[in-house]
Amino acid sequence: MTINQTKDGSNLTLAIVGRLDTTTAPQLEAELKENLDGVTALTMDLSQLEYISSAGLRVLLSAQKTMNKQGEMKVTGANETVMEVFEVTGFVDILNIQ
Repeated sequence: MTINQTKDGSNLTLAIVGRLDTTTAPQLEAELKENLDGVTALTMDLSQLEYISSAGLRVLLSAQKTMNKQGEMKVTGANETVMEVFEVTGFVDILNIQ
């Protein structure tokens, strides 16, 4: 997995490339912990995400909870496979998916 980060003032965009699973979720979690201070708008660009596991969902949920306190988070570019996971798990009701 690769994480491409773009920061513009208090706006942070993380573009995730590859697979977000048990092996790679800690990498995203560390990236978020390191960079969320002072961020009021977080965009998770999943347009190049091939697969997400429950470990990846946990990291997204944690990021959503953090951003609920300090701003907003949106998820963009989720493909059909990832959207199906979001729908089955109920994440479509938790995340702001665009």
